[in-house]
Amino acid sequence: MSKKTHVIDTRRCKSCGLCVDACPKQVLAIGTEINGQGYNYVERVQPDKCIRCNICGIVCPDIAIGVVVEN
Repeated sequence: MSKKTHVIDTRRCKSCGLCVDACPKQVLAIGTEINGQGYNYVERVQPDKCIRCNICGIVCPDIAIGVVVEN
């Protein structure tokens, strides 16, 4: 059985907030930590609420977040 995992590539995130606004369960928020490019990257503030719908991955212009299937 495949397992879906929510991932955030903090190196690619430019803190646009599109995923934060699109998340139907308010799982995401702009964090306080800064990546190598100087952006406050997105973090999961309520990971238990994530339904792994991948809306965050669909709206992310930098392919920095989404749901992946692990075999």
